[in-house]
Amino acid sequence: MSILRPGDEKFHYCDGSHRWIPPDPDYDQEVWDEQVRQHKKGHLRNERAKVRIQRLV
Repeated sequence: MSILRPGDEKFHYCDGSHRWIPPDPDYDQEVWDEQVRQHKKGHLRNERAKVRIQRLV
């Protein structure tokens, strides 16, 4: 599971999937694609760096 940071909302739909279509139709698709790729790499870096422990109560 990934961590959503402030500002990540623009890269995700409400179900958590990644938004490959830019929110603004005038936005350059190639630029958007690269931003999403970089964003996804950030998820991978965060997942590898942290261990989550969930306490059952």
